Amino acid sequence: MASELPPGLRAALERELTGVSRRDLADRAAATSRAYRAGRGSAGVIRGRDDALAYALTRLPATFAACAAAFGEAQARAPGFVPASLLDAGCGPGGGTWAAREVWPSIASVDWLDASAPFLDLARRLAAGIFEARITRGDMATATPAAADLVLASYALAEVAPAQQVEVIDRLWDATLGLLVLAEPGTPAGYARILTARDALVARGASLLAPCAHAAPCPLAAPDWCHFAVRLPRSRDHKVTKQADAPFEDEPYAYLVAARPRVVGAPAQARILAPPRANKPGIDLKLCTPEGLERRFVPRRDKAAYATARRLSWGDAS
Repeated sequence: MASELPPGLRAALERELTGVSRRDLADRAAATSRAYRAGRGSAGVIRGRDDALAYALTRLPATFAACAAAFGEAQARAPGFVPASLLDAGCGPGGGTWAAREVWPSIASVDWLDASAPFLDLARRLAAGIFEARITRGDMATATPAAADLVLASYALAEVAPAQQVEVIDRLWDATLGLLVLAEPGTPAGYARILTARDALVARGASLLAPCAHAAPCPLAAPDWCHFAVRLPRSRDHKVTKQADAPFEDEPYAYLVAARPRVVGAPAQARILAPPRANKPGIDLKLCTPEGLERRFVPRRDKAAYATARRLSWGDAS
């Protein structure tokens, strides 16, 4: 799945950057990153238009790429699913919506829910002339979300107090007509939020399509955690604002795709949980399967299996 921002979104970001000091954006982006790492929510971090723009320039490409990867796997697991409506809960500047529309051009109706006025204003400006969204300014912990075929909450559950997360997941599931997709940072804390959501959704009778190969308790034990990574290119402004030299970055993410019974789909038979390790005798794979964790060795002498294994990457279905 492509991780580069679509042309319309790139052009909209460039328009927003006209006449804006890159040094100021870099300072704001650094302050924002420190605040988020300290556990502060968006309400205390994104105070105005320039804060929202600094966030979008530095983080929107990564959240877009992570959502695009999760959506690509959802599409692979349920190829007949063609959503007409989307709810992006905790939408921020709207990167997840752009990713969804790239994967499913069938989406004609979009609802945004977010508590941040600066984020919602920026999301509206970025989408101007390309698509429209119905906007609800509200807290995910208390708002009643609009029903949609596809419901997304990306990099949003951290904004919800731990004691309220299951209640929020229940509301999002109640709003889901087809698929619910959750994406979080690929950290132990992000994975813990995904795991909480997973348990709640299994209890509600949801079918898990990805990344899990089963609905049994997750077989991973600390300090291990389920996460993946997507590589995305950095624009010149992205590099300047992040004060980085590399032309790309790798975004770690954790995700979950849950389906209603009306969606025809099935999980993978196995999921690769770590980068394959190639050595002279063959390739080692770490897999999640319906039977639990499995270490699979594919010998070089098995030419057909080895050729297949060489094409596999971290996060792929196997």
